[in-house]
Amino acid sequence: MRHLMSPLDFSVEELEQLMNLANDIERNPKKYAHACDGKILATLFYEPSTRTRLSFESAMIRLGGKCLGFASADNSSAAKGESVSDTIRIVSCYADICAMRHPKEGAPLVASLVSGIPVINAGDGGHQHPTQTLTDLLTIHSMKGRLNNLTIGLCGDLKFGRTVHSLISALVRYEGIRFVLISPDELRVPDYIRNDVLKANHVEFEEVTKLEDALPNLDLLYMTRVQKERFFNEEDYVRMKDFYILDKSKMDLAKPDMLVLHPLPRVNEISVEVDNDPRAAYFKQAQYGVYARMALILTLLGIEVQ
Repeated sequence: MRHLMSPLDFSVEELEQLMNLANDIERNPKKYAHACDGKILATLFYEPSTRTRLSFESAMIRLGGKCLGFASADNSSAAKGESVSDTIRIVSCYADICAMRHPKEGAPLVASLVSGIPVINAGDGGHQHPTQTLTDLLTIHSMKGRLNNLTIGLCGDLKFGRTVHSLISALVRYEGIRFVLISPDELRVPDYIRNDVLKANHVEFEEVTKLEDALPNLDLLYMTRVQKERFFNEEDYVRMKDFYILDKSKMDLAKPDMLVLHPLPRVNEISVEVDNDPRAAYFKQAQYGVYARMALILTLLGIEVQ
């Protein structure tokens, strides 16, 4: 039995296979419409989510399976004090595979150690968000045609942004990747990412404060929101939340084929006037998230469709 806790749980070759499967699902949805008949996905979300939870449920339903679970810790026995370990032991009796989101780093890993079914980390605190990374890689691979030789700008909350941490960790395995890290000093990428991931893998990167300075050189811009739920006080959040806003005037500085990605939800860091720009890929990215999760579910359940 296999789990997914980190994007590094899959080798580069396995990621290629997963993306090829996701692309085939996109092209031939009817071929996979009954692949998971009789299977049940449990979505255990101890933290609010729209896209991730619904995209997992959409993925399973599109594969012919069914879903059960909860969308808040308040709606589960966690409110009575039940541990994550006990919850997953029980859910293993009811479902065939599980997607778990939890505010505490490492909670899905704890669950995987005692689970009787595959566990997918759907986000654990500010740590990892591997299925968003699979979505991001699939989007880049499908729209750019490659995952190497790219200059990628990561903008916004690079300190608490688990999507950024996971994406950096995944992309350093590809040749010719260069990062431009765009953030205020208070939200810079953590030292462990800077030292243990970027420097340790000899990946070229620079840290800048102004988005305008970085835009002309980017093949891809990955915007993030400043996450209110990660701040300890309201004052710091208010001071940071409007630090970067991508609008039409800034897009005029970018390459004609630069892609704009965002894990969503957005607050105001991307102006709605950018939505109609052909380089805005974040809604297409959300669609790719369903295909990526369909491919992941099939892979972890060991289901092959001929």
